[in-house]
Amino acid sequence: MNTLRGVIAAAATPLTDDHAIDLDRLVGHCNALLDEGGCDGINLLGTTGEATSFSVEQRLGAMRAVAGSGLPLSRFMVGTGAAAFDDACRLTTEAKALGYAGALLLPPFYYKGIDPDAVVAYVTAVIERVGRDGLSLYLYHFPANSGVPYAPEAVARLRDRFPETLKGLKDSTGDLDYSGGLARSLPGFDVFPSAEASIGRAAELGLAGCISATANVTGRFAQAAFTGRSHEERSQALAEAVRIRGEIARFPLVAAVKETLALLSGDAIWRRMMPPLEPLAAPDREALAKALASTALFEERPARGMAGRSA
Repeated sequence: MNTLRGVIAAAATPLTDDHAIDLDRLVGHCNALLDEGGCDGINLLGTTGEATSFSVEQRLGAMRAVAGSGLPLSRFMVGTGAAAFDDACRLTTEAKALGYAGALLLPPFYYKGIDPDAVVAYVTAVIERVGRDGLSLYLYHFPANSGVPYAPEAVARLRDRFPETLKGLKDSTGDLDYSGGLARSLPGFDVFPSAEASIGRAAELGLAGCISATANVTGRFAQAAFTGRSHEERSQALAEAVRIRGEIARFPLVAAVKETLALLSGDAIWRRMMPPLEPLAAPDREALAKALASTALFEERPARGMAGRSA
């Protein structure tokens, strides 16, 4: 049975002062997300993790560090998309070999105007190069960044062709008609929208959970919204998670997530960004801190307790 379900954080990536991945802090952050952070799983090296700004070797190093840390890889999917076909295949092969529960594949994202036939051919070529045996592949639909969508017809064709390999899709469009439509039309195919608000309609739409950038900091609220014992508990937690995300999303999202982590931890290294992204400017930092101070984010953190469910 697939274990990647529920609240999944698109983990931010801590950096050293020379723009290398801080592997020790990365492992520690992932551990915290799976423990007191309330998350069922982690999407390592995704958009929030600034993955496409790192070299293949840097990404492989992070994948191996997490794999060697003793953290449960059954609770991790890892981004393996790359502009170059060979790079995507190499990263996906390593994800499979290391034992990650899933590889999250962007479409090829340099050339635009790629039609569904070409997208199907690309994913087919990746699967054939990597090998189906032991491969759990998820598609990453983020046309605002990639410029290339995973059209529903392409997803359906790939699922029909590779039913044991193609496990699900992350949808970063915010279009619940798209997410819900795929979930309804492809039974057993796990669809994850990218914002906490979708949790409120997960049961209705047949969604597997959410994969969210802001779950780096909202995980315990999102978990309560997903698995709380009462309707009131779930509703209150969802409202708080949505409120916190709304304040963070007023600013460039990756920088604002990292700024929030810096505020919560007292560790300024979280403000470091991989070029071309930049940290929030001082006025925005002050505005974000002021806005978040009125939320439950900085209240004493409860034990995970009722969140209890693990992936």
